[in-house]
Amino acid sequence: MPSSFFIPILLAGMIITGSSNSLWSKWQDMQCVENCSDPNPASHVLYEQPVWQTLQMFLGEMLCFLPVIYTWLRARQRTAPVFLPEDLEEDLNEPGKVDETFEELRGWKILLLWLPAACDLTGTTLMNVGLLYTPVSIYQMTRGALVLFVGVLSVIFLHRRLWLYQWVSLLTVMAGVSLVGYSGSLIKDAVHSTLRLLGTEESEPEVTRVLVGVFFILFAQVFTATQFVVEEKIMARYSVAPLVAVGYEGLFGTLSIIMCIPILAMPSIASSSPFFDLPRGWYQLVNTPSVLWSGIAIAISISLFNYFGLSVTRHVSATARSLTDTCRTLSIWLVSLGLGWEKLLFPISLLQVLGFSFLVYGTFLFNGLVNPPSFLNPPLVLEDTVSGEAEEGQALLASQHLDDTAALPVDLGQSGYDVLPKDVRVHAQGVLSAED
Repeated sequence: MPSSFFIPILLAGMIITGSSNSLWSKWQDMQCVENCSDPNPASHVLYEQPVWQTLQMFLGEMLCFLPVIYTWLRARQRTAPVFLPEDLEEDLNEPGKVDETFEELRGWKILLLWLPAACDLTGTTLMNVGLLYTPVSIYQMTRGALVLFVGVLSVIFLHRRLWLYQWVSLLTVMAGVSLVGYSGSLIKDAVHSTLRLLGTEESEPEVTRVLVGVFFILFAQVFTATQFVVEEKIMARYSVAPLVAVGYEGLFGTLSIIMCIPILAMPSIASSSPFFDLPRGWYQLVNTPSVLWSGIAIAISISLFNYFGLSVTRHVSATARSLTDTCRTLSIWLVSLGLGWEKLLFPISLLQVLGFSFLVYGTFLFNGLVNPPSFLNPPLVLEDTVSGEAEEGQALLASQHLDDTAALPVDLGQSGYDVLPKDVRVHAQGVLSAED
């Protein structure tokens, strides 16, 4: 257990790096890259390259290899411990020890991580497109709908059982996302109406833009949830160090984008949308210092966020990681308000606060961080999940091995499920183990 001084550093590091990632991405979208000297702001071309921004994320994940390589080099310099044969036999034959070893993920099987990397590539690119149309706080809050899709896909593909209160929590999350998106569109439309009175015209209503952005972000959560399900399938069978898993997914995601560059660079595809005009995006990236340096900052912040997030889960708890992630969303909103990127308009902003409250409550209720209402309590509660330590250990991670063997490249982490173990049978009046 780390010292009491070290834990606040981990929590603060997770909030700062996670917040800066979204804020830097939005700031990068606001940078002028073409026709910047034109006095007419309508002719300015902003940096709108979601594919290149996804590549920045994967490069940041690849940086997670650095501490792994450092640890490996230090391990080579140490002398291996010597065990006596008697000690080994005692350890192997000691009663009460359960062999829970997993097959190591190595060789060609490492390519299995390419599947979640492909889902991450698709989901992140769609979210980057959505960020172009939405305020950064709406973007971050809408990503909270991930728990909804993870819960549904876990029932379909992982055959998980969700209690009634968990289904209610998913509906609560859906209501929160709807309120957040609707309030954001109203705020942007009110600002747009004010600008129109001042003589500034835009061809597309702000309500439409925000709702389109929210749709892209919500659609992206389907791929992100699929990524989580695929990762859990892999980690349930194979063992791999958390940072190594993140690094490999970053590597495979980078290779995927590099292989797609010749296709996306074809004139017929590049001219169809500026979002996928990769040659033009590369020119904008290398010739605009603010875009280039912000891209480097994004990659570093993603790498550090993965490190701090894994450290919080390992040294504190998965519950602390979920609570810290909620503080991160709130901090992004406050910073964007302070920078003038967003406005508080009453009573419209109260809808956004209400929607965010629904998101937080639904997520906490689903993960077991708050007690459900009495009429939604499950009929049976396992004794080993009543205690605080066991409850925290299973709050956000579906498998007891996942915390030690897997890491999720996405910032929200695995959602928890109230699931009966395989060796437990449910009876009308209680719970009995399979051996009873």
